[in-house]
Amino acid sequence: MTTRGVHTRYATHGPTASAPGAWRPILRAVALAATVPYLALKAAWLAGSRIGIPDGSVLAEPGPFLIVANSVTMAMDACVIVLVLALTRPWGMRVPSWLLTVPVFVASGLLAPIVLGFPAQLLIRAIGLGTAPVDGAARPFLDPWVFHVVYGGFIVQALALAGLFVPYARERWGGRLRQGAPGAWARTSTRVTAAAAAAAGAAMGALHLYWAFGGTAGMEAERAAAWSVETGAISAVHALCAFAAAAGAVLLVRGGGSGSWWPAALAWTGGAAALSWGLWLLIASLGRQLDGGDGLSGVTRLIYAGQMVTGGLAAVVLIRFLTRRRQE
Repeated sequence: MTTRGVHTRYATHGPTASAPGAWRPILRAVALAATVPYLALKAAWLAGSRIGIPDGSVLAEPGPFLIVANSVTMAMDACVIVLVLALTRPWGMRVPSWLLTVPVFVASGLLAPIVLGFPAQLLIRAIGLGTAPVDGAARPFLDPWVFHVVYGGFIVQALALAGLFVPYARERWGGRLRQGAPGAWARTSTRVTAAAAAAAGAAMGALHLYWAFGGTAGMEAERAAAWSVETGAISAVHALCAFAAAAGAVLLVRGGGSGSWWPAALAWTGGAAALSWGLWLLIASLGRQLDGGDGLSGVTRLIYAGQMVTGGLAAVVLIRFLTRRRQE
């Protein structure tokens, strides 16, 4: 079935039984409302407000990089509004595939560790094991309520976007994947890429798991000094994402026939998280150095680059899988 055919059926008959139906407008409204707190805070900070910023925070007197970072992250959250509309309006079926899937991939990568990590931190604090601030910083960064508002909004956004994107993907592309023999689509180069993704993912996952249990080798000094059970939970989440990227890539080339959506989901989520967060942490560290802060060690930068490599390799396998399995 062509994209045009899918669009025509969607526009004339509405969502099929696999789509959320009556839930679509509700999820759209929830997702749009969830962007408001973050956008409002960013707008206030860019306007000079110090709401939610304690004394002594680096945000109290932001340098050029922080101002640019606030502007960029505000724009990124505003893009969620466009994504939500594209996933719920008929014109969204006409958007080029790459123009839709790339921002969804990035959003998945940035939001997945928050969806898993922040509730874990709250649970740790609830049972009395947490002692550090929510962000795990050694000095004040933001008032605690800001993290609850912002991360709560991110979690709602992530769940709503997933609830909208999955039926959208089934509606637009679900019937266009071949059901060939498991693994028959993968060429030798793809298998080598998957093996590289597995090796990189295993290494990065093991390192983050080591950090999760209190190891400090390769970690920034400030972050190592601020280690707690809560920050260890975040490292455990990143370990899980790296392992998921590795497992997804391998499973796709070993059994990428029918019933391959779980491996694809692992490669998508784990690869997106490793790539997006590795890049984000690397950019943030370079920006902090531009604003006069301490730079990262070469080892730490290499680790962040390793996360990016893991996610990138898993993404390559996933792209090749989706491309080769699509009907001509």
